[in-house]
Amino acid sequence: MERVVLVTGASGGVGLALCQRLLDEDGRIHLCIACRNTQKSEATRDLLLAAHPAAQVSTVEVDLGNLASVLRVAQELRCRFQRLDFVYLNAGIMPNPHVNFKALWHGFLTGKLLHMLTTAEGVMTQTDRLNGDGLQEVFATNLFGHFILVRQLECLLCGNEKPSRLIWTSSSNARESAFSLSDYQHAKGQESYSSSKYATDLTSVVLNRKFNNQGLYSSVVCPGLVMSNMTYGILPVFLWVLLMPVMWLIRFFAKTYTLTPYNGAEAHVWLFKQKPESLDALVKYHSCASGLGKCYVEPRKMDVDEETAEKLYQKLLDLEKETLEKYSDLLD
Repeated sequence: MERVVLVTGASGGVGLALCQRLLDEDGRIHLCIACRNTQKSEATRDLLLAAHPAAQVSTVEVDLGNLASVLRVAQELRCRFQRLDFVYLNAGIMPNPHVNFKALWHGFLTGKLLHMLTTAEGVMTQTDRLNGDGLQEVFATNLFGHFILVRQLECLLCGNEKPSRLIWTSSSNARESAFSLSDYQHAKGQESYSSSKYATDLTSVVLNRKFNNQGLYSSVVCPGLVMSNMTYGILPVFLWVLLMPVMWLIRFFAKTYTLTPYNGAEAHVWLFKQKPESLDALVKYHSCASGLGKCYVEPRKMDVDEETAEKLYQKLLDLEKETLEKYSDLLD
């Protein structure tokens, strides 16, 4: 039977490139693409089928920042499929990003500029807000919505004849210094994106501990610095035009400057071909590119504490119980 692959955030950037590359890799999969609106879902499906006319591509509509939407799509997926082989948890937001030019100048003077440019450490801030569920929007979209989706799809992911896989899109900007257990939604800081990605790393670690014995494995990838709609929102367009030659030059010194969505999806596709039992749950798999554009994958140990991961997981379970009480009509 064909493998069933679900990809969230599939309408552009790394998500779209991933879908294209997965169909190139195995045209027999059933690819289910999840986007926030029907129009984008259908346009993405048409684009994929134009290149792969015989492919099985279906669509679902979901807003990961809206719990009712997540619960509805989970119910739809449970009705539609008997199992899921791969779930790529790729959708994410980084609202109102701002560059700290003073920090960049300080990095230049202290010799830390290249490190800052490759990790965005101390460079990027974001303005977050509460969503309709009373949750911090970045936390809800990047992590909690995906967490609820996984929880609701356990019956399709666990106990199958072959292992099922969760593959989370994280970031090199996932830093412990931006995360706090006492403020795990990051309501008080200005680095909500970094916090949500570090929380993603922690969640993946503990999911392996909880579910490997049921045939569910979780991995984390970093696509590197990819020029996408999210990235282009950081600076005015004219500045990107001026900076792009410099970006290509920096790639000779910074292998994480993958730049294109195709290159950024390298680690996602590499994991598609690996046996999950051979992977390290404490490793993040980075998409990299040489100065001449050759793509490869580099595994790096994550800076995560397993005890902190366990505590965050319990907080997520408590928040799940608290927030789902008002959606009892959408639960089986």
